[in-house]
Amino acid sequence: MTEHNAPGAQHRTVLLRGGDVHSPADPFATAMVVERGHIAWVGSEGAADAFAAGVDEVIDLEGALVTPAFTDAHVHTTSTGLALTGLDLSAARSLTEALELVGVHTAARPDGQVVLGHGWDATRWPEQRHPSRAELDGAAGGRPLYLPRIDVHSAVVSTGLLDLVPGVTRMPGYHPDGPLTGAAHHAVRAAAHGAITPRQRAEAQRAALARAASLGIGSVHECGGPDISDEEDFTGLLKLAAEEPGPRVFGYWAEQVADAKDARRIRELGAIGAAGDLFVDGSLGSHTACLNEPYADAPHTGAAHLDVAAVAAHVTACTEAGLQAGFHAIGDAAVGSVVDGVRAAAERLGAARVRGARHRVEHAEMLTPATIAAFAELGLTASVQPAFDAAWGGSDGMYAGRLGAERARTLNPYAALLRAGVPLAFGSDSPVTPLDPWGTLRAAAFHRTPEHRISVRAAFAAHTRGGWRAIGRDDAGTLVPGAPADYALWRTDQLVVQTPDDRVARWSTDPRSGTPGLPDLTPGAELPVCLRTVVFGQTVFLRPNE
Repeated sequence: MTEHNAPGAQHRTVLLRGGDVHSPADPFATAMVVERGHIAWVGSEGAADAFAAGVDEVIDLEGALVTPAFTDAHVHTTSTGLALTGLDLSAARSLTEALELVGVHTAARPDGQVVLGHGWDATRWPEQRHPSRAELDGAAGGRPLYLPRIDVHSAVVSTGLLDLVPGVTRMPGYHPDGPLTGAAHHAVRAAAHGAITPRQRAEAQRAALARAASLGIGSVHECGGPDISDEEDFTGLLKLAAEEPGPRVFGYWAEQVADAKDARRIRELGAIGAAGDLFVDGSLGSHTACLNEPYADAPHTGAAHLDVAAVAAHVTACTEAGLQAGFHAIGDAAVGSVVDGVRAAAERLGAARVRGARHRVEHAEMLTPATIAAFAELGLTASVQPAFDAAWGGSDGMYAGRLGAERARTLNPYAALLRAGVPLAFGSDSPVTPLDPWGTLRAAAFHRTPEHRISVRAAFAAHTRGGWRAIGRDDAGTLVPGAPADYALWRTDQLVVQTPDDRVARWSTDPRSGTPGLPDLTPGAELPVCLRTVVFGQTVFLRPNE
């Protein structure tokens, strides 16, 4: 395929032909024309001949599949880049192996430098415990070391890092020899991230965006905030993304809004909403998600950070300012607080006005029929991560250990959300789970709890068009004339239609149904390989010839 990544590329006219174009405009399309950064035409190979002489470039697809570029609706870009370029413990098979990796990584770093890692999960280790502070001190050779758990809601640290945070031992969430949570965790994270130089941060951001582009991701929703990163990190990322070719970055800043002044400040940061990880609770893995009933393996119900009144105040202020609001809520008690708070705002401002703002909820894992109905009633978008179920679902997974098998089976009910008419936007929460769009679709279509499975087609819509709708754009995320030219080219095998209901699948594969196919995502099947990613008509990734 011809490389095309020149400045001003979005102003050229390009004809792609000789492949499969996934488009609702023509379910049998094999060709597409891109002009001035937008889709100009989609149609058949025969009709493409009429365009060939009048375009600047013709790309022979050689049988490749063309789809809209994916949107990852929940990403922490700098942390993703640091995990890609630094110490990643997600593949460690035991506590012993994790400590060995820490030692090797630390030894290769300059003396005095804070060591950053990510991704450990003690529930996957035979030891079934976190590393002790003494073990970390030994592995790190006395250096400052910050190791957040895979869910990033708790962390283990070395004594050297604690010494950099005066008063940390008196902060809520400090534990003498256990993972830090709450205020103590935020304090040590700030100290660790504060040691990152601007150059290191920019390199991490470039690495994360380059990885996203190589996977056919054309847009990411950056979920920043004062409890996640700092303003310099957030604004620096938006500036870098605006100046350099790569995926689009839409930023959310998770800070409570009380009035128009606060809303103006959020916009001045470049954020499109006061949403993302505005924490109502924590995570299941760290025992900090807020539950109605105690954990099965701990005698408490987690932690609540915002109550119903705080949720209502934030939604009210954001709606009045024309700003999108949103919350991080995982446990059933936390999700209930969000629903009750948004409903209180709707009673004050009018349901239509609140619905029109398209407020969103991140993760929304522990849902009930009542809260699902409330999401639909209030127009809330569920920004969810199917890879969570792939990683921690099932009868022997972390969810079952934390909640018991019965409660665990209720988590991540995507089919029920779709039946109720709740808009879905898929993401990864990277680096919590990796950037992996086709793997995300597979996780939703082959959910560990069969009644929660959805069709690949529905999952694909949630990971393409769903992310655009979540930011209030209904004109993007699909290959139809007039839409932004954000698309990806894939090498894949035969296209199929996969649904949880075999009767639907049989009809959908009948040519009379006009249903465009997608790659086979059956577990074990090879996932598509991205050949090219294009954003607003400009190539941002091109796979080298193999």
